[in-house]
This record gives sequence, C-alpha cells and structure tokens, in this order.
Amino acid sequence: MAARERLPPWHERQRLPNGREVLIRPIRPEDAEPIRASFGLLQPEEVRQRFLYALKELSPDMAERFTRINPKTEFALVAAEPLPPGEALVGAVARIAIDNNGRDAEFAILVSHYVAGMGLGRYLMTRLVKWARGKKLDRVYGDVFEHNHAMLALAQSLGFEREFQQDAPGLIRVVLDLNTGKS
Repeated sequence: MAARERLPPWHERQRLPNGREVLIRPIRPEDAEPIRASFGLLQPEEVRQRFLYALKELSPDMAERFTRINPKTEFALVAAEPLPPGEALVGAVARIAIDNNGRDAEFAILVSHYVAGMGLGRYLMTRLVKWARGKKLDRVYGDVFEHNHAMLALAQSLGFEREFQQDAPGLIRVVLDLNTGKS
C-alpha cells in the first residue's frame, strides 16, 4: 500500500477533465514573477472581467501586492502546476478580502482560458466561501459584468443573489448571505 502524500493546509491536488494535474494552494510571494510573466497569455476580455478595466501588463508592484497578502483580512489561492512556487505556471487566482466593516468580504476570481470550463472557478469559489465562514463573516460579494454569463451562472448555482448597481452600469453585484446556511 502506497503512503498517501500529506499536504499542508489549503493545499490540494486536482486532476482536471483534460488530464492535467494542478496544485491548488495559497498564493506565495514567489508567485509574483510567474504571474507577471504569464499575464501576457491572458486574453484582453479575461483581464477586463477580472480587473473591470483594460490592462496591458501587470507591473512588478501590482504583482507584488497580489502575492503579499495580510492573512488576517485576505486569502488567495492559485491553481498552478505542481512545481515549487516561483517556477509553476499559474492558471487561476482566487482572492477574497474583508471589507473595512469587518463583516463582509469581496471576492475576485481569474481563470485562464487554458483551464476554463473545467470546474476550477466553482472549486475555488467554494474554498473562498469556506475561508469566509471560518472568519465568521456575514456576506461574500463580488462585482461581475452583466455579460459574464458563466460567472453569473456559477454564482447563482452556489446560492448568490444578484444586486443591481445603479452607480455602476453594466455591473451586477452577486452576494452570498453566509448566515442563511446556503452553499
């Protein structure tokens, strides 16, 4: 009988439907340069849907900020090649940050088109929600473009409700009430 590999907390190996194996793990500072280098592989629409505006490149400062999180108020996971941080190509990033009110948290997920449609977005979202529940938060929310049907459908399937933003045309806020027992 083979010994089962023990992974640190929040680390999981996943086999995607295309046979590729990824390691889902917390983001590390060493991921900054691979994320920055692979930014050019993203399609403009992928970038716009994540950042809510066009962005041609990820600056070193931005990459540094994304990978150095405050563990008390932020959590971020990557789906990466099963290589050491700093060497692994990152195919997806999921982040959540507690608001100033201390009761709500905003999420953002970016899944590259190379691994889109393979369940990573759903899985990463469930992990963000689990983290938020562990922090005893009231709500998780994110702003989604109204034409991002895949993300809106995913959010709805996980129990998120839609809130239309009057001051942000084209965006829909999806909100999950963590006190209702859903998801």
